Amino acid sequence: MTMLLTKEEESRYAELQHMALDCARSGDGEMLESMVRAGMPVNLRDARGNSLLMLAVYHGHEEAARMLIGYGAEIDRRNDHGQTPLGGAAFKGNINMVRMLIKAGADVNGDNGGGRTPLMFAAMFGHREVVACLLRAGADTRSQTLFGVSAERIAGITGALRSLGSLFAR
Repeated sequence: MTMLLTKEEESRYAELQHMALDCARSGDGEMLESMVRAGMPVNLRDARGNSLLMLAVYHGHEEAARMLIGYGAEIDRRNDHGQTPLGGAAFKGNINMVRMLIKAGADVNGDNGGGRTPLMFAAMFGHREVVACLLRAGADTRSQTLFGVSAERIAGITGALRSLGSLFAR
């Protein structure tokens, strides 16, 4: 049996979805959790394909991200650019978020668009601690972008090689 919604009900549901996305961006985990418990999809996505988890991760809201993971959010759900939450955390250099996502089972070698991996994002921006954490978790130093560029080469191109070079020399 399919239940048809009125225009008013559809409008209200769309408004609630926007509220949930805003809660993930702002880190209002308490409100977001009440919405998820009430039936809001834990893998809800915005117009750019960013999931609630991606938004919480990218904006550095660890408690909201932890709560979403606890409710079964897809750890490796990609946005419209192919980026994963771990890729976002590595890009931002948020070591605590990187550790949490790895512990939850995130793919450390996941393609984040164009063959770029979380390791490549961390190397690009010189996030030494994140690079080391990803390497310990099994990140592949040999993987390359679609253009044949490795994380080590990215670090060199962006000038971060001096601070990261010793990590790749293992």
